[in-house]
Amino acid sequence: MRRLLIGYDIGSSSVKATLLDADTGKVVASEGLPKVEMPIMAPHKDWAEQDPDMWWKYIIETTHEILKTGNVQKGELKAIGISYQMHGLVCVDKNKNVIRPSIIWCDSRAVELGNKAFEELGADYCLPRLLNSPGNFTASKLKWVKENEPEKYALIHKIMLPGDFIAMKLTGEIKTSETGLSEGIFWDFQENRLSKKLLEYYGIEESLIADVVPSFSEQGRVTEEASAILGIEPGVPVTYRAGDQPNNAFSLNVLEEGELATTAGTSGTVYGVSTKPVYDPQSRVNTFVHVNHRKDNPRFGVLLCVNGTGILNSWTKRLLGGESISYPQMNEWAAEVEIGADGLSFIPFGNGVERIMENKPIGAHMIGLNLLQHDRRHVLRAVQEGIVSSLKYGFDIMKAMGLNLNTVKAGKANMFLSPLFRDAFVNMNQVSLELYDTDGSQGAARGAGIGSGIYANAKEAFAGLERSSVFEPEKEKVRAYTEVYGQWKEALSRVV
Repeated sequence: MRRLLIGYDIGSSSVKATLLDADTGKVVASEGLPKVEMPIMAPHKDWAEQDPDMWWKYIIETTHEILKTGNVQKGELKAIGISYQMHGLVCVDKNKNVIRPSIIWCDSRAVELGNKAFEELGADYCLPRLLNSPGNFTASKLKWVKENEPEKYALIHKIMLPGDFIAMKLTGEIKTSETGLSEGIFWDFQENRLSKKLLEYYGIEESLIADVVPSFSEQGRVTEEASAILGIEPGVPVTYRAGDQPNNAFSLNVLEEGELATTAGTSGTVYGVSTKPVYDPQSRVNTFVHVNHRKDNPRFGVLLCVNGTGILNSWTKRLLGGESISYPQMNEWAAEVEIGADGLSFIPFGNGVERIMENKPIGAHMIGLNLLQHDRRHVLRAVQEGIVSSLKYGFDIMKAMGLNLNTVKAGKANMFLSPLFRDAFVNMNQVSLELYDTDGSQGAARGAGIGSGIYANAKEAFAGLERSSVFEPEKEKVRAYTEVYGQWKEALSRVV
């Protein structure tokens, strides 16, 4: 009999489910829905909300599809893992009903509350204890609800991160994790517990926080109710949960000091592992608990995030033709222009405030446009080079923190499918890039295998992970892209 694992990845663009054969490490079935991006509600400027029940709807549909495609038989499914968009706030009442739409990761409404908290609690407290400014993270979003929607705040029984909500729908149990609380900026790293000082400052009751479980552990079992909806046997355990960036690193087997993972989906990230709780004094990159963190063997993840990456590329696609053009066609047009796009630069910060810019609403800008010289090819190239330049800006911050940035791993997906983007990334950052045929849902499935005990360790879990390609910097291109980055920084100085 097969031993099968399900991994779910709840993003802001789509929900993906993968059925993995635990013994071969191979994908049996996979489905991502919807086929177009999930809607993000923006009732006010810089707001971003989604309905958690929409995520559950697509969990149901993707599950039906993979169970059917994989011809899953009774007793074969052994465990479930969950990856999810970080920093979101889900509020439920005593009946486990959603009280208001989730305030998701790219929502900027709580920035000033977080900045004020950082100022009044003090950097001497926030940086060594929280490793971050409270910023625009989950705790600050909850404070916003308390101040602006007191009638809804009064109904809250528990708050959760998006993955905690999906786990609740599966198991009926409301739990969270230490890594989850660290990403919400609820965790005091010196006391290794919830930050009482932050909760007291925000006036948040500790009773609203869910019980903590390890990332790899049995965290509840599929209920009869969920079984009837999903087609999964009752009693299957949920044994792994993690935010999308720690999970993306895990899915690439990035678990040790100095290893790095990167993504370029809706947002763009670089995530490095450290054994020390390092932090940026200006909180432009952020440090959280990594999935394999233990008190006796600590692991921390340092996250660089740029909100406006793949979302800028998709916006450009819609602007230039939508369904009538493809991403490969866009890449071909962009490649017809020399490196540097003939002096055109694109600042990609148009998807909410950017952490690397100290939570300032910079916005997106096209700098140096010449109406007699530039056409869509230049715009397309400037978009991709601008995204890479913004990541390079964050790279330099991480280097200043002492992280080793020589080799980066990524899934063969999203913008890393673009030869131009890969070329710019490798040469501008002067790193080796390794691509793997994996994604967040596969990582969540492997995590479920570890959490359930099917795999004794990460080495066993990643036995089936294969590297598909490696890209190295080229001397002449390094020189050219160094000039592009200088041009981009000069353009940035005009708008900051």
